[in-house]
Amino acid sequence: MRGTHGPGSAAHREGKMPPYTNYHAQRSYPMPDEPFCTELNAEQRALKEKEKGSWTQLSHAEKVALYRLQFHETFAEMNRRSNEWKTVMGCVFFFFGFTALMIWWQRVYVFPRKPITLTDEWKAQQLQRILDMKGNPVQGLASQWDYEKKEWKK
Repeated sequence: MRGTHGPGSAAHREGKMPPYTNYHAQRSYPMPDEPFCTELNAEQRALKEKEKGSWTQLSHAEKVALYRLQFHETFAEMNRRSNEWKTVMGCVFFFFGFTALMIWWQRVYVFPRKPITLTDEWKAQQLQRILDMKGNPVQGLASQWDYEKKEWKK
């Protein structure tokens, strides 16, 4: 039958679908609504029965095993730093390098050569032409050029 997990199904009434649980623990919410392990084997069930007695009779390993049945991680394990930042930074640097390679390729093969008017020689000739024509002699470039000494005024 199609749609066995629909609104009226038994799995939906329980609040979860068969492969999933409601276990959710993190630093801001350390006490989950249900234990980490819900399906126990024979050894774990025996340990849960022993838990109902005196805790002084439990060994340290048994107490740790009981803790692991209830919780997935300790606070120390939750607060442990991950190495995910290395992957993120690796991806960032990879894309920076790829972008730089694409820009270089475009400058070499796609964009046209610089026009002659952007060369230093052309700019020097243009400046000399403006000075020779004495363009804007009151406040412009010609006002800062000493025509007798052939150098910029100080």
